[in-house]
Amino acid sequence: MKFLMKISIPNEHGNKLLRDPQFATKMQKLLEEVKAEAAYFTTVNGCRGGYAVVNLNDASEIPGIAEPFFLWLNCDLSFIPVMTPQDLGKAGSSIERAVKNWG
Repeated sequence: MKFLMKISIPNEHGNKLLRDPQFATKMQKLLEEVKAEAAYFTTVNGCRGGYAVVNLNDASEIPGIAEPFFLWLNCDLSFIPVMTPQDLGKAGSSIERAVKNWG
């Protein structure tokens, strides 16, 4: 299942991290380690941050992905389940059922 990870790095800690000339290399290594399909960097709630797409087979995988972000980046992190267009296409019958019963 795909999740969008929302990452928000506190400004003071982010300032410290960015002084490390290896920051970009370490970030790339972390994203490779968690097998991020994509990553986008921007501001999140007024802080440095971004979004990354990861695939999880089971909820038990969340700590293994989250902990490196918590430990290194000292960040706030959210996992948001998302669907591809193909996933949405498979959901047609359940959507129709919900509309019939509740719409």
